[in-house]
Amino acid sequence: MREVEVNGRRYRMPAQPVVVVCVDGCEPDYLAQAVASGAMPFLKRVLTEGAAVIADCVVPTFTNPNNLSIVTGAPPSVHGICGNYLWDPETGTEVMMNDPKWLRAPTILAALAEAGASVAVITAKDKLRKLLGKGMRGICFSSEKADTTTLAEHGIESVMELVGKPLPSVYSADLSEFVFAAGVRIMQTRRPDVMYLSTTDYIQHKHAPGTPSANDFYQMMDGYLSELDALGCIIALTADHGMNAKTLMDASPNVIYLQDVLDGWLGSDQSRVILPITDPYVVHHGALGSYATVHLSSSVDLPAVIARIAALQGIEAVLTKAEAALRFELPPDRIGDLVIVSERSVVIGTARVRHDLSALDAPLRSHGGVSEQRVPLIMNRPMPNLDPQRRWRNFDAFDWVLNLAR
Repeated sequence: MREVEVNGRRYRMPAQPVVVVCVDGCEPDYLAQAVASGAMPFLKRVLTEGAAVIADCVVPTFTNPNNLSIVTGAPPSVHGICGNYLWDPETGTEVMMNDPKWLRAPTILAALAEAGASVAVITAKDKLRKLLGKGMRGICFSSEKADTTTLAEHGIESVMELVGKPLPSVYSADLSEFVFAAGVRIMQTRRPDVMYLSTTDYIQHKHAPGTPSANDFYQMMDGYLSELDALGCIIALTADHGMNAKTLMDASPNVIYLQDVLDGWLGSDQSRVILPITDPYVVHHGALGSYATVHLSSSVDLPAVIARIAALQGIEAVLTKAEAALRFELPPDRIGDLVIVSERSVVIGTARVRHDLSALDAPLRSHGGVSEQRVPLIMNRPMPNLDPQRRWRNFDAFDWVLNLAR
């Protein structure tokens, strides 16, 4: 059987359509609560007849690092995408990591397309499109910009007419539903060999597992997954990260404003706190997550700063660049001098004045730390030799659908 090799792993060419779904922010309890409520009858059957484990995503538990890990089959130390946002020492500026120039490894999608497979990628937010589609021939578009697709740039045109739904708001559950609806229509009309679908975590940022809005979202998803299954697709479902409440007892955000703390200790020009959760869609989370990196002046007493940060209430881990690169499989040249991870109910900010939280219309739910690392990995086909003791990763999803499905 023909195979491709990507980043040290081998993948069989698909014999039937395969679909990998990344459900943004899918804490496993969302599925458990939805199944228990009767909202996901298809998934309930898959959990009995297919394969399912709780896997680990990569840290930082953010969108870009994990989506790129899934499509490369490798951690950030290989592909280089270590956040949504970073400090670029070459230009001395803070920048988004949306440009494909930041990607250091080929994707499974591009390799399969090069080998002759037809490939389709649909993502909710346009920020991911160019990264996911780097070097890939095929269909690649976002539901956010579905009304501007062209054959030359996206491999498809007239998406709105094909899907038959209005252009969704970027701050809505409809943005994710459009991904699924487009995926089903493209599978019905084009039948690609490989499809990658990536949603947005709008619902998960606002609604806890088991709430009516959350169950409604997963019921919608269950229906589309059932349609893909009926079309003969091998489906793997995973997530880029989990999600947790990050609040005090009065429901206000539970924030450590780390730049303010460091400025108070060291002075205003001795440190720079970077929040890799930062993206253009801060209404979700106010750019507050449970992971931060810190760049420090060479004159700073590093061990002393580490000890002081570690003593702050709500801090789970303070790691040097070398320690973080080893523990979390990160590229050391892109993570600053320190990596800071906060506890489950705590987020890290820069300076208080830099965060506008006025758009938060619900108690803060966010992600980024080790506490959001556990995610589902589910396939609608059995794996007779599934080892439940192995540390499965969300970036094993393509291995499951291409190599291990039975």
